[in-house]
Amino acid sequence: MKQNILPAIRLTLFCAVFFSGFYTLFIFGIAQAAPNNGKGGIIQYNGKKFYANVGQKFDKDEYFWSRPSAVDYNAAGAGGSNKGPSNPDYLKEVEGRIENFMKHNPTVQRSEIPSDIVTASGAGLDPNISVQAAKVQAQRIADIRKIDINTVNTLIEKNTESPFLGMFGTEKINVLKLNIALDGLK
Repeated sequence: MKQNILPAIRLTLFCAVFFSGFYTLFIFGIAQAAPNNGKGGIIQYNGKKFYANVGQKFDKDEYFWSRPSAVDYNAAGAGGSNKGPSNPDYLKEVEGRIENFMKHNPTVQRSEIPSDIVTASGAGLDPNISVQAAKVQAQRIADIRKIDINTVNTLIEKNTESPFLGMFGTEKINVLKLNIALDGLK
């Protein structure tokens, strides 16, 4: 028994020192070399600070809407709703989002609504929407802001981010950056 306990204690002490000390400092050092010292993508706009890598709530008709959040866009409490796709309460919630979206976007058919604009992400803080989610909102924004639909579509194209290394993931659009660019149109 003694021959098993002493190595286990030594391994435990080694792991405690290594992972709480050296490994932590190593990762901290890598973060310091990253843009913005590992604090995320910070955007200053109209005297306020926003994090581009955390979902923001946009639900006014003159802006592109964000993806819904299960945690009301609270980064301190990230998490999904834990309701499965067959849960009646969840289905009712999604149906309410679809009806609300169609009420504010009368030119869009139900079949054209992408899932990401009516369902929350796993963490509830996704800052991005799909290109299709932006395009189905373009007409509403063009009408409200009284600008040409082609101008809105060009803005969508300019703010579309390609997949990582051209093959990992899908095209996406950061809603905060897109709405800031939208406000920049004169």
